[in-house]
Amino acid sequence: MEKLVIKNIGMILSGKMEEPIFDGDCLIAIDGKIDAWGNEKDLDTDGATSIVDAHGVTLGPGLIDSHVHPVVGDYTPRQQQLHWIDSTLNGGVTTMISAGEVHMPGRPKDVIGLKAMSIAAQRWYENFRPSGVKVHAGAPVIEHGMVEEDFAELANAGVKYLGEVGLGSVKDGKTANQMVEWARKHGIQSTIHTGGPSIPGSGLIDADMVIETGTDVIGHINGGHSALPDDQIICLCETCTKQAFEIVHNGNERAAVLTVNTARELGKLDQVILGTDGPAGSGVQPLGILRMIAMLSAFGNVPAEIAFCFGNGNTARQRDLDVGLIEKGRCADFVLLDQAQHAPGKNMLESVAQGNLPGVGMTIIDGVICSERSRNTPPAQRLPERIL
Repeated sequence: MEKLVIKNIGMILSGKMEEPIFDGDCLIAIDGKIDAWGNEKDLDTDGATSIVDAHGVTLGPGLIDSHVHPVVGDYTPRQQQLHWIDSTLNGGVTTMISAGEVHMPGRPKDVIGLKAMSIAAQRWYENFRPSGVKVHAGAPVIEHGMVEEDFAELANAGVKYLGEVGLGSVKDGKTANQMVEWARKHGIQSTIHTGGPSIPGSGLIDADMVIETGTDVIGHINGGHSALPDDQIICLCETCTKQAFEIVHNGNERAAVLTVNTARELGKLDQVILGTDGPAGSGVQPLGILRMIAMLSAFGNVPAEIAFCFGNGNTARQRDLDVGLIEKGRCADFVLLDQAQHAPGKNMLESVAQGNLPGVGMTIIDGVICSERSRNTPPAQRLPERIL
C-alpha cells in the first residue's frame, strides 16, 4: 500500500463552488486516491510511505486545461516546440483534454483515416503520460460521410471526446447536431469552435449554429481568437442551461470578462470552465490557466477561491472526470502553491484577486510527486518539502 501524507497545509481549496475552502491542515491519499483530510491530530498518519511538509502553503486539486491541441508525445509541430506539456505541469496543470489533434501534419480527413488517427492518439497518450500529466486525447474532427456506426466504433475503442465541431467539413448545424447526438448516444462528449475563423480553412460559427448543434461544451466562448458580438455571447449564456461556457487564454479577454459577468448575473458560474486553446498561433501557455484565474478574479470581481474552481472542479464536473475535486476516492492530483514573493495582498487569495500569479511549489499526480519548485511561475514565499 502506498500512503501519502501531506501535513502543515495552510489552506485547502476544494474545487467546489458551494464550499470552496475546506478546514484542515492535513490530507491523506492511499494508492493514488484521496482518503481523508482534516486536522492532522484527528487523522491516521501512521505507515506513510511518502510525506510532504507543506510549510503552510495552499493545497488544491490539480488544474485542468479543458482545451488543448496535442499531437504526439510532448512535441507540437504547431510551434516546433518540445516539452510544452512538462512546461504546463510547472503551471499547476495536471490534466489536459484534447479539442482535436488538428496540427498533425497530413491529418487524414477521410472517415477511415480520421478514426485510425483518433484511436491511435487515444492510445499513445493513454500509454505515455508526458511528465505524468493526464492527456485525454484522440478527439476526431467530424467530417461528411460519418455515420452512427463510426461513433459506436470510436466509443468502443476508448474515444471519449470529439474535436471541435466546425474545424472539419461539417459546417451546418443540422448535420453537426445529428453527429453530436450520435456521439452523445455512445458516450462521447462534444465541443464546438465558437467565433471567427482561427486559421485559414476554418470559418465563422455564430450563436445560432452553436445552439442548433447542441454540443456539451461551448468551446472558447470568448473566441479563438475572434469573439462573437456581445449580444451573441449573452444570448448563449442565457439560452444554454447545461453546456459548459469554456473561456480560453487564447481568446478575447474582454469577452471573457463579459461571459463571467453574464454567467454570474444568471446564476450560472458553475458552467464556467477554462482552457488555453494551445498550442496555437499564439504559442503555448504554460501559465495560461493560472493567468485566466487571476484575470477573471481581478476583472470579473470573482473571489479567487471561486475562480480556482473554474480551473478544476467545474471542469471535472462538466467533463465527467475523476480529478479536480477534493473528494474521497478521487484521484490524488494536487497543486501546492503560495503567494509570490513581494506580490501585493495579505495572502495568496487576496494577491490572486488583485491579478497576481501565485508561485507553484509542487504538483502531485495519483499520489506521486511530479514536479517541485516551478521554473515558470514567480517564486513562492514558501515551498513544500518532500520529507519521505
